[in-house]
Amino acid sequence: MKIVGIVARLLLGLVFLVFGANKLFPFMPSGPMPTGVAGQFITALVSTRYLMFVGLCELVGGLLLLVNRYVPLALTILGPVIVNVLLTGFLMARQGIPAGLVVTVLWFIVFFRVRSNFAGLFVARTQS
Repeated sequence: MKIVGIVARLLLGLVFLVFGANKLFPFMPSGPMPTGVAGQFITALVSTRYLMFVGLCELVGGLLLLVNRYVPLALTILGPVIVNVLLTGFLMARQGIPAGLVVTVLWFIVFFRVRSNFAGLFVARTQS
């Protein structure tokens, strides 16, 4: 199971490193702009430069996973990005669903390996 966790961490890190870097410094050809609401959403993200911030989060999270440092922080940074990938896929552009599900599965495999670092988040009550 340890090897599965390492492979998942490296794959997740590589995916977010490459696609985060591509958002900041485009080096892969992008396909045609989606139509409808998805196209409007992407246009808004690009024109406000919000996509640059998302790319930076992806790049930092991917680097942290690849160098195996601050893995819980990397998962915390990448969690909202993955949620947005899934929501965009389910609500606007169905072609994004498979990639979103793959990174979600990888995220949970890595999370399972470091879940003890998140134990404090799952406490029902704090001490006053």
